[in-house]
Amino acid sequence: MAALVALAGAVLSATPVEARPDPNDEYIIVSGGPSLMEWEQYRREAHRHDKWWGNFVRSARIRIEQLQKYYKVPVNITWLVYRPGYESRADEDGEPLLSYVESVRDKYKVRLVYFNSGDDIIHYLNEGQNRRKLKVGGFEYFGHSNKYCWTFDYSNHILGASKAFLHERDLRNIRRGVFARDAYAQSWGCHSGESFTGAFKKATGVTMKGAIGKTDYSEIYRGILPFLSSPGGKWTS
Repeated sequence: MAALVALAGAVLSATPVEARPDPNDEYIIVSGGPSLMEWEQYRREAHRHDKWWGNFVRSARIRIEQLQKYYKVPVNITWLVYRPGYESRADEDGEPLLSYVESVRDKYKVRLVYFNSGDDIIHYLNEGQNRRKLKVGGFEYFGHSNKYCWTFDYSNHILGASKAFLHERDLRNIRRGVFARDAYAQSWGCHSGESFTGAFKKATGVTMKGAIGKTDYSEIYRGILPFLSSPGGKWTS
């Protein structure tokens, strides 16, 4: 647990905090769940995902700290975490992973909301707060994805597949007016910039930054946010 909540000398990512919404708006960060080694063992070593359970928790923590340091005033951050993925990985690892997640909440004093499905995210965006009074100023995702979906339980129940996801076609269920005019949005998963982010802008009017190609979480332990790893990859919005 100490490795999760302590800086331990890690250097914060040099990635600039591009988000500049009103800190009084709600900033939502979403963490998908990890794969299980039960399934990943069947891949070649170089192709295995999530050898460490905390890729998407640690990356969210880094981003939370960036935002808090940037604004230098209290920031209204809500952290959505895919609970079933950490419950199943906790059983596999024999570790109290939800307690580790909650230690991040306590350290950074953010609001933690567990979710179980893509519909839960849509519901929280629409109904989690009174959106007439409290707009969403920031929206970021750390987790597995493909060009069409955020895949919350990728290789957690089925090797190379996901039963819990947010598909781009579901984005039309987000109500207009949920987001602030200057809202910042980014998907840190693989391939999101190839279709998902365009669908998000069409549905919400908000530009979302996403990756063309794959993203790599291997430097998270050093405090470095996910980076592009595909030849010719780029961030697009």
